[in-house]
Amino acid sequence: MNTLLSLAGLRYLRRHPAQGLLATLGIALGVGVVVAVDLAVGSADQAFQISAAMMTGRETHQIVGGPNGLDETLFTRLRIGAGVRASAPLVEGFGRLPRFGGMTVRLIGIDPLSDTTVRNIGVGSAKTDTLRRLLTVPNSVLISARTADHLHLKTDDTLQVLVKGRVQTLTIATVMTPAQNIAARGLDEVLVMDIATAQELLDMQGRLSRIDVHLPDGAMGEAVQRRIRDLLPPGADLLPASAMSANLAQMIRAFQLNLHAMSLLGLVVGMFLIYNAMSFSVVQRRPLWAALRALGVTRGEIFGVVLEEAALLGAAGIVLGIALGYGLGLGLVHIVLRTINDLYFTVAMSEPPLPPLVWVKGALLGGLASVVAAALPAWKAATLPVTQVLRRSAVETQTRRRLPCLSFAGIVLLCTGVAWLIAVGGNLTQAFVAIFVAVAGYALLIPLATRGFMLLLHPAMSAIGLMGRMATRGVIASLSRTGVAVAALTVVISVSLGMAIMIDSFRHTFSAWLNQTLQADFYVSAAGPSGTPLAPAIIKAIKSLPEVAAVSTGKRWYLDGPQSITEVFVLDPAPASLKGFRFKYGNQTTLWQSFLHHDALLISESYATRHALAAGNTLMLRTERGAHRFPVVGVYYDYGSDQGVVTMSRATYEHWWNDADVTSLGLYLKPGSSNDTDAVAEKLRLDVSGGEMLSIRPNRAVRDAALTIFERTFAVTRVLQLLALLVAAVGIVGALTALQLERGRELGVLRSLGLTQAQLWGLVTGESLLMGFAAGLFALPLGLGLAYVLINVIQAHAFGWTMAMSVVPTQPVRTILLALVAAGAAGLYPAWRMARQPPLAVLREE
Repeated sequence: MNTLLSLAGLRYLRRHPAQGLLATLGIALGVGVVVAVDLAVGSADQAFQISAAMMTGRETHQIVGGPNGLDETLFTRLRIGAGVRASAPLVEGFGRLPRFGGMTVRLIGIDPLSDTTVRNIGVGSAKTDTLRRLLTVPNSVLISARTADHLHLKTDDTLQVLVKGRVQTLTIATVMTPAQNIAARGLDEVLVMDIATAQELLDMQGRLSRIDVHLPDGAMGEAVQRRIRDLLPPGADLLPASAMSANLAQMIRAFQLNLHAMSLLGLVVGMFLIYNAMSFSVVQRRPLWAALRALGVTRGEIFGVVLEEAALLGAAGIVLGIALGYGLGLGLVHIVLRTINDLYFTVAMSEPPLPPLVWVKGALLGGLASVVAAALPAWKAATLPVTQVLRRSAVETQTRRRLPCLSFAGIVLLCTGVAWLIAVGGNLTQAFVAIFVAVAGYALLIPLATRGFMLLLHPAMSAIGLMGRMATRGVIASLSRTGVAVAALTVVISVSLGMAIMIDSFRHTFSAWLNQTLQADFYVSAAGPSGTPLAPAIIKAIKSLPEVAAVSTGKRWYLDGPQSITEVFVLDPAPASLKGFRFKYGNQTTLWQSFLHHDALLISESYATRHALAAGNTLMLRTERGAHRFPVVGVYYDYGSDQGVVTMSRATYEHWWNDADVTSLGLYLKPGSSNDTDAVAEKLRLDVSGGEMLSIRPNRAVRDAALTIFERTFAVTRVLQLLALLVAAVGIVGALTALQLERGRELGVLRSLGLTQAQLWGLVTGESLLMGFAAGLFALPLGLGLAYVLINVIQAHAFGWTMAMSVVPTQPVRTILLALVAAGAAGLYPAWRMARQPPLAVLREE
């Protein structure tokens, strides 16, 4: 009997391919979104890990210095004085390729003779001729095969690189393939050269970026560490290599957690879709289940055959979802990596990997979701008495009876989720779980709310006529279907609304912050990677221009530490620059005096949040004169870095770090000159550049560039929003199609009594629009609540920013229109299908 039932199930699926496709699509979309995000995040992790592994290799520790790096004589003392033979120096910087769209490349200078004792770059294994050319031919470099293919280069070709504001010509000594170098993939978008060449290109003669060392474990390693520390100058430190990678990985942890939460939201919405899609096939065969039960088929056999079909459709959906997820991942990976490059650090682009765990996770989620979603309709079909199976009213009667219990469970879950959010503190994982609990509780309240809303609308719809009365009654009469569909659309629309309000609030806050921060008329820096110093002669020439009233100088650099990487901004402000700060904490009448003359620091809000600091505290920093505690006199709002920034005066920086480099200028023009910015920009390019390439951008250009990066940052969020909306729309198609199939006899009778195709179309479409209208209204309070939580809980703890919640007055109207459009579009196919069916076809008895 089981074999016959299985064959009957397969025959049904074969005769109704569209229904099987709908169920498969529901599973595939849910799985695909999760897999795509996992692949995109996995690619970001892999790109970071490959880059880190290429540079770390066997190293256990790194010797780092301040903004000036390390004196190269330290390496000699380390190998001879301390006897640390497993050590290798490194000079590192960045350049850009003018002929290739300004593509950023990493410049790595190594000592080929000592490099193989620590790292995996593998130059020591290269051919003798390659090593000879690398050491003797000026400006010769090694590149990976992937980079060479991308740039259409080969051995002996030349390559122009913009470094330190000057264009340098490099010669390709060799193209390194994976066969020559196992770390070649980690060398993508990297140019490897001899350390002397790198020092010359980067203006670091006699200096090193860091020294990598490999130390033994145990007591011997601790003894070597003590010998190394005895050799270090005050501005240097010995740090575990693992801490450096962990610091970088920590930067993107909150960003990745947000993406995973959005992907799981897509799966939650997909569960609604899967439930509807599986119910679709069960509902249509209700008469068949009754006949089989009357012939002696047991409840367990009916339950089993439905789950078997679900497993079959689930398997097809899993395969399709994984393929779909990989296709989506191809697009998402570039968005995710571009965002990381914009906000955090530079990693080379890579294709999504193929980790088995991602496929296993997708398969388990899809299979579990399919079986769980099919279990309820299968249980209903198997447990209803034979005399009731043919009566749709029995299902709806049970649904109405369960509404109070369902609503009570929703209230409990909603209150639990809200209370959890209040008590969660800074644990983002728990905060996201609490949000899901609260949303699930809200969703359980939707069926009762839908019934009440339709009863309220009924008098107004009755004024329209018979079709209006029938539409509201139709939604109420089929609440087991319509309630789930409205809940699915409500969840998606509310999340879309919450994300939109959060993004709009951030954009409004960010734009206002830019307008206040960007006080200068022009911003000047060296062309090329950020952090390139400006020549002192250029700074002097700009300050002497008659059009310039005042100049502020800046330098941004990063101080490595055992626990975190500290971004430091050195500021010598013009009087107008002080207006660019808006303080959260600090005495503004006295803090500027302390900042300019008493070695005091200003810290951004996010830095204060992450390090539990406030005005009046002190901050320990490693300086060229040794570790020193600096007083913190103010906490200011800043939205340019979620890791936070420490700002110090130029006088403080030069005193403690003995460095006069300036990387950026803010020019404040005299009143008459500010009206002709184009003429001033042209004069800057022609008269003061001194042969170096400068980046000269007016205030508006800097603001527009920052807003462009802002929009790119939220591109992946918008993609996930659209995917979730697509999942909900398909879910409503399934719910409405199942609903109309169940009402086939009822609609056939109406057609026989004179209802026209147009009227039937209007009835089905009207029900869809009513469901969309209800979903839009129900989404408003949930969406506003989600926006509040995202802004004041998630973003505040993840990024340390305080933002004002900004709701555009037209946002509620747009939300309801979005729900109406989604529901109306989803209802077109069911309306078309039922309107074209002949009455006799749906009235015919078996």
